[in-house]
Amino acid sequence: MGRSLIVEADGGSRGNPGVAGYGALVRDAQDRSLLAERAAPLGKASNNVAEYQGLIAGLRAAEEIDPGAEIVVRMDSRLVIEQMAGRWKIKHEDMRRLAGEAQDIVRRLRAEGGSIEWTWIPRAQNKAADKLSNDGMDGKNVERDLWRETTDEAAAPASTRESRPSLPTRTVQTRLILLRHGVTDFTVGGRLDGRGGSDPQLNAKGLAQADRAAEALGELVTGPVTVVTSSLARARQTGAAAARVLGVRPIVDEDWDEQAFGVWDGLSYAEIGERYPGDPARMRAEEDFCVDGGESHLELTTRINAARERAIERGGTVIVATHRMPILVVLRSLLGMSLGHAWLLSADPASLTEIDVYADGTANVAYTNDTHHLR
Repeated sequence: MGRSLIVEADGGSRGNPGVAGYGALVRDAQDRSLLAERAAPLGKASNNVAEYQGLIAGLRAAEEIDPGAEIVVRMDSRLVIEQMAGRWKIKHEDMRRLAGEAQDIVRRLRAEGGSIEWTWIPRAQNKAADKLSNDGMDGKNVERDLWRETTDEAAAPASTRESRPSLPTRTVQTRLILLRHGVTDFTVGGRLDGRGGSDPQLNAKGLAQADRAAEALGELVTGPVTVVTSSLARARQTGAAAARVLGVRPIVDEDWDEQAFGVWDGLSYAEIGERYPGDPARMRAEEDFCVDGGESHLELTTRINAARERAIERGGTVIVATHRMPILVVLRSLLGMSLGHAWLLSADPASLTEIDVYADGTANVAYTNDTHHLR
């Protein structure tokens, strides 16, 4: 039999949908001692999405402690509890995806001899997880594994136990915030504008979007900050707005430029489909497909990954004003997504996407496509 654990989880959204975050913790079922805590921001999301994310984080933490544990999940979300117990249907697509992710963890636990019990509790009994979810909504990342400290302490020789320091809480080394540029007339017209093309500037709406994103970053960012931009005009204008608010000088790195679209530059997808039948589908499916005079996904990925590593090495908060395809490349690389699935991701004009990178090289996608500052 595995260890007996309690998972308490919660999530919240200030606006529903609005600024969201989740919290979760794991306790020993015998003595109720705290073993692990988790919290993280989610950008803009609904309450239910945040609650599911809290559940997933709690289950993952419990699985790390004991992959064959007997787990009681306690949440004040009757929706999540009833859906996970199989008593209520799941209609919303986002909920089905997240429930499937949680069920994958449950299947692994059961395969190791573990078990899951789903328990609804009143909100008053879920205060610890609620507090952690508010930490997440406040933009805080929490990942504390007290059980590792206890395990290491017990395993240490008696002569060294008192002098041995506890494990430090894992901290973020680099906070990478990807800022997509505001709109141009090409964006509004649905026309491609890649590296080596017309290089349009922000229109009036795009300039206003850049200013509002800059204001949001001014409220969000604390401590050392660097602003990096692509070499294209619309990204440099967007990055310059953020740099002014944050009181720094932007750094241009052309490797963050948009993908080169060659002969497609300036055309709409409808025009491309008419002039180059079948090629748009190949563009979405083939890594080495390259438009005449353009750049393949493989070539784009190589330069974006190099730019990402340079940005991470700077430490602190690094804001990168860039474009849709580079943002998708970063997310795809970190999440191990196929090219086809990466096209399903959104990266709207003036949106924010945050990647938190830890000292051990691991990373966490804190939120994607956050545009609440534009509303």
